[in-house]
Amino acid sequence: MTKPEKELSEKVQAVGPSATMAITNRARELRAKGESVISFGAGEPDFPTPPHIVEAAAKACSDISTHKYSPAAGLPELRAAVAEKTKRDSGLEVAPEQVVITCGGKHAVYNSFQLLVNPGDEVIIVAPYWTTYPEAVILAGGVPKIVYRKPENDFLVTVEELEAIRSEKTVALVFVSPCNPTGVVYPKEAMVAIGQWAAKHGIWVITDEIYEHIIYEGSEHHSLPVVAPEVFERCIVVNGVAKTYAMTGWRIGWLISSPEVAKAASIIQSHQTSNISNVSQVAALAAVSGPLDAAVEMREAFARRRLKMHEMLNQIEGVSAAKPQGAFYCFASFEERLKSPVGGKMLSGSAELSEVVIDEAKVALVPGEAFGASGYCRLSFALGDDDLVEGITRLGNFLND
Repeated sequence: MTKPEKELSEKVQAVGPSATMAITNRARELRAKGESVISFGAGEPDFPTPPHIVEAAAKACSDISTHKYSPAAGLPELRAAVAEKTKRDSGLEVAPEQVVITCGGKHAVYNSFQLLVNPGDEVIIVAPYWTTYPEAVILAGGVPKIVYRKPENDFLVTVEELEAIRSEKTVALVFVSPCNPTGVVYPKEAMVAIGQWAAKHGIWVITDEIYEHIIYEGSEHHSLPVVAPEVFERCIVVNGVAKTYAMTGWRIGWLISSPEVAKAASIIQSHQTSNISNVSQVAALAAVSGPLDAAVEMREAFARRRLKMHEMLNQIEGVSAAKPQGAFYCFASFEERLKSPVGGKMLSGSAELSEVVIDEAKVALVPGEAFGASGYCRLSFALGDDDLVEGITRLGNFLND
């Protein structure tokens, strides 16, 4: 096979694959070979999409109007419903024309950087971070500037830490609460301070609210542009139906911003995708217009599982994990355990650890390197109770052997 005359672009070569998808695919490969693998990998509810949403989609398949092109920014009725849902759930009042429907929350994140970033611009990302943020910045020609949160400060970033990394090239900050992978939920006072800091320096904020309804006792979700309204003129809110309604495979998200930004986003999408799948949009309409009963049921199950996972992880020698306040992950430190041999050899970090654990214990963990935090692993507790106990038991037995 001859080598192509032109190599792939530098920015494409600089981007790595999604670590969460890689570990999930590895688990599937082993299962296909007959292996019994417990996966704590992908951030995906183990519940089915609620029946009324599926029924709406099934009905839409027979509606001839869904067989045709529709507006690139989304079905008008869905944009209006998302605007109403946003006001209901977070208190942020926006018009339908400020909403753009995307192919999942990841697409909304990607387009946000395409909208804001010029080559060489810097985007502040707080680590530990969701694995896609830095890669999407690079694909926009930007430079990710990573500020590392300290576990002793509950993984909360401060204005002082943000100011220390800000430069004349800084154009945006990625803000997330509840946070993937740490499960941190920011208190209102901290959010106000961060919003005011961003507004003072004219910095855009992309605020990811995908886990807004997955929070636990003692915590409360706040929307950044609601508690710090001065930042909304330079703010993009990212959200979607994936986590709240167990609709990861339906691929419906959205971004919300000023009418000017939303119009620009719709222009981008008119060339990227044309419209998002109409059937999925009809399903999302049923979701956001309907009750949150299924979300409450899932949250109750997640709350029970997080306590069990937190308890079991902290019983393993050399492993420690804070109790998550939101989302459905434990972000566990294996740093102490990595100071001694694992499986008979010294390992350099959590990436090597995750490889050994899936091969030897048949347990899939996402290594902390994917989130900018070597020595840690992310474990999702969005899986059945029995599998959770079995997986952590296998992990503990292997590490203690």
